[in-house]
Amino acid sequence: MPDPILDSPSSEIFTIRTTASGPTGALPFTGSFLKASPSGDVFGWTQDAGMGWDPSSLGSPEFLMLSTSGGIRNPDGTPVALGLHTGHWEVSLLMEEAAKVFQSAGAIPFAVFCSDPCDGRSQGTTGMFDSLAYRNDAAIVLRRLTRSLPTARGMMGVATCDKGLPAMMMAMAGNGHLPGILVPGGVTLLSEEGEDLAKVQSVGARFAHNEIELQAASETACRSCGSPGGGCQFLGTAATTQVVAEALGMTLPHAALAPSGSEAWRDMARRSALALMGMTRDAVPLSSILTEASFHNALVLHAAFGGSTNLILHIPAIAHAAGLPRPTVDDWQRINQKVPRLVDALPNGPHGYATVQVFLAGGVPEVMLHLRDHGLLELDAPTVTGRTIGENLAWWEQSERRRLFREKLTSLDGIDPDDVIRPPEKAFPSTVTFVQGNLVPEGAVVKSTAIAPELLDEDGIFLHEGPARVFVSEEAAIAALKSTGEDRVQEGDVLILAGLGPLGAGMPETYQVTSTLRYASVGKNLAVLTDARFSGVSTGPCLGHASPEALAGGPLGKLRDGDPVRIHIDTRKLVGTADFTGNLEEFLKRETHPGLEPDPRLPADTRLWAALQNASGGSWGGCVYDVEEIIKRL
Repeated sequence: MPDPILDSPSSEIFTIRTTASGPTGALPFTGSFLKASPSGDVFGWTQDAGMGWDPSSLGSPEFLMLSTSGGIRNPDGTPVALGLHTGHWEVSLLMEEAAKVFQSAGAIPFAVFCSDPCDGRSQGTTGMFDSLAYRNDAAIVLRRLTRSLPTARGMMGVATCDKGLPAMMMAMAGNGHLPGILVPGGVTLLSEEGEDLAKVQSVGARFAHNEIELQAASETACRSCGSPGGGCQFLGTAATTQVVAEALGMTLPHAALAPSGSEAWRDMARRSALALMGMTRDAVPLSSILTEASFHNALVLHAAFGGSTNLILHIPAIAHAAGLPRPTVDDWQRINQKVPRLVDALPNGPHGYATVQVFLAGGVPEVMLHLRDHGLLELDAPTVTGRTIGENLAWWEQSERRRLFREKLTSLDGIDPDDVIRPPEKAFPSTVTFVQGNLVPEGAVVKSTAIAPELLDEDGIFLHEGPARVFVSEEAAIAALKSTGEDRVQEGDVLILAGLGPLGAGMPETYQVTSTLRYASVGKNLAVLTDARFSGVSTGPCLGHASPEALAGGPLGKLRDGDPVRIHIDTRKLVGTADFTGNLEEFLKRETHPGLEPDPRLPADTRLWAALQNASGGSWGGCVYDVEEIIKRL
């Protein structure tokens, strides 16, 4: 009886050969090439011919495309094997479009891949231990892959989501001697029937509190992705990073937030290939694009969009990779105090338009027009188009593209583009507030623009005084939020999630907690303070990045259930405090919480990342590896 594992049912396996004819033709060697070239360059041509490239064209300019592509698709788009998320499911199509342009111009495209995880899929699981650490690892891999083709004349990065896109930008910045252009993977469409991808992540908590029926939860969760590719429909970390990439000048104008799979999205990839070849022709390295002026613009656009607080980690990391000064807390505060939020997008509101609607309203260049007119941008900052930001905006202002896309938004959805991207005179409060206080002596951060207006007084002040409810694991907090028993959270509690910083748990996002605060009734009068971070779609009075983290001796680790805590946030002046309001002298003498310890499941490689980034400036420094500082400490 044949064994189905050990024995093959096919006799075709025995038609195997030991030789084949190989490619036809001859490599276009010259005597000088063979004499002067390293053996690797010579062998590279042998490999190129072996993979089927026309040998007579070898020696043409080579361009390297790097991607976070995941999954295996049939030609009709149906899955052979799934990826981890829609954000990397279709990006290979962008590479195909770009590759055809390179080929038609007589160049040789190469494509390599380093796929990425899904933070939504990892929420509340041990997969989140690897989320932020992955960014550094992937940036290293992508940098190494780029250097592995030393004959490349230029590089194109294609990425979409929360960690893969920042990693790609760090990798490209670290290889800034090459011309380089970024092609963002865009966004998924709204579903005509399901909830958006922010709200749907709270179905478990809402079901636990009898706020959604099982059948309704099953149907809406099935239907939430309106299309199979692109990042989520909200202005989370993925979308914000696309915006920041465009603000830095790394993409074509109006590249961020394009709907995945659309002709506009494909066209952007084709034109990006043309732009990269132009940069190569004109000898424009990416390092000449990434300047202190461009990082100023990135901070300004982050504020104007109301972007994810995770960019407080990513923008400094990209700057560090580029060899530039990392933006400091003072830089963020200065920019946010000058720049109002102009974009009404999920999750911030008040209406909460989808990212594809922000794209149709004009996206990054439309927001930049308003910022330009108020003197908030560095207009001389260069871009991959060969023109400055100011010159790109002059084109955009008069372009047919701008007019037709904005008209399309009105004809499709009945939406006035100026309701999505507002002029400064109709702006919202600024985006980010940095908080001080005896519980966070080195600071914490809150996306103050996303605190619901009904929680603010007439002066824009959020004030919450209540007892601490201390959790030393995210699972315990989630269980209490879902509970209807004696262990449930109580109205007015301040949820303390301690020991979840880099040293304790890899600094996970805690979106299961923050989504419950927004979408379930149990969270209507709660606040959160943690040394973890938040998903870009988080809203409400949620203070993250508390520093020092509890396991590094931060005061958060001394709190106990019932301790009095006061949180004060001025959303207009962008200042705030987080304080223990009991006997401070006795509090500071306390031992740390008895349950506080690194999560025993934390992988060794994440522990290594935590130690290295802690020696390199920690979370306020972007969780990077500062090699010189690390070497000093060894």
